[in-house]
Amino acid sequence: MTTDRINDPDTVAAVSAAFYRYEQALVSNDVAVLDELFWHDARTVRLGAGENLYGIEEIRAFRAARPSKGLDRTLRNTVITTFGDDYAVCSTEFTREGTARIGRQQQTWVRLPQGWRIVAAQVSLMSE
Repeated sequence: MTTDRINDPDTVAAVSAAFYRYEQALVSNDVAVLDELFWHDARTVRLGAGENLYGIEEIRAFRAARPSKGLDRTLRNTVITTFGDDYAVCSTEFTREGTARIGRQQQTWVRLPQGWRIVAAQVSLMSE
């Protein structure tokens, strides 16, 4: 791959739309959209701040059991980098009202026949 395929504007726009759609679903606890945007496969991984989830079924169970309160957050330092037309990494920091802790989130997105999907994700909180 040549560097001219990194951050193609059309690809960045498509991934950005999917990323921010996911973010809106996350803070509004729209479980259907959250589920839609993850790859429906046993190889999907989500390493959370307090849980390690392997496969779409574990991710679905986590979402179903998660409280729907206190999900609002503010993103900062969001970086979306695309490689070719089918692969992207989205990294961001987030803060929540009432805490000084800084959260970090990184997602790997792949364009599949169904559209852009998260195939791996990591969420962590920095120490205060």
